[in-house]
Amino acid sequence: MQKDSILNIILVGVGLCIVCGAVISTVAVSLRDQQEQNVIFDQQSKIIDAARLLEVYPSSQEALASIEEVVVNLNDGQPSSFPPQQYDLDSILRDPSQHTVLNGSEDIAMISVRENLSKVYIEYRNNELKTLILPVRGYGLWGTLYGYLALDSDLNTIVGLEFYKHKETPGLGAEVDNPNWKKLWNGKKVFDENGLVQISVIKGFSNPQSTDYSYEVDGLSGATITSKGVSNLLAFWLGNEGFGPFINNLKNKEIKLSDV
Repeated sequence: MQKDSILNIILVGVGLCIVCGAVISTVAVSLRDQQEQNVIFDQQSKIIDAARLLEVYPSSQEALASIEEVVVNLNDGQPSSFPPQQYDLDSILRDPSQHTVLNGSEDIAMISVRENLSKVYIEYRNNELKTLILPVRGYGLWGTLYGYLALDSDLNTIVGLEFYKHKETPGLGAEVDNPNWKKLWNGKKVFDENGLVQISVIKGFSNPQSTDYSYEVDGLSGATITSKGVSNLLAFWLGNEGFGPFINNLKNKEIKLSDV
């Protein structure tokens, strides 16, 4: 067969595709465990950052050691006996028996389904609940934002908000990762005196003289939809369909620390 024949060129091309495909597949499979571990490490770092634990503990390892993982039943706000180490959100969201389908009025975060069981993170200091870290998610402009919201021991004051995965536009919606914007969340309040969720990302800048200043965070410039998405996901996960019942049970001492 001539080297420059069409058939030879096709065979060489096909052969190269097969070899390259095999190499890429082998590398992908061999690195899968490492990639999954990197995802876990990234989520752990966001939990630590949301709770500002490196301001208290000298290392990430000690910060993680202070956190207890608890699986919560979102339907009644009570701790579940489900083992936290076996919890897999992706599997739950694929199993109709383990999640609740949301209708239009309920689904303000635009997530379609809500897991019946969710894993939360509790930081203890001197055997007292110091920080509650909640997983939150909701749709922005281009996709779902996944993150963690940390509340102080009063279960009303925000310690921090961190997102570990999103598809927002760089320089606009992706400014949810901007350290300066993330600092604005510290000290903001979630619930008003009637227990209603008031925290929101507003358009423009919050006025320190406003009576609503404690519940408002400056909007993201040029990212109105992303800002609204963040407000909606917090309203959902802090409300009755999310962690609201669990938070109320903790506030009303209807859950003992020994239970969680």
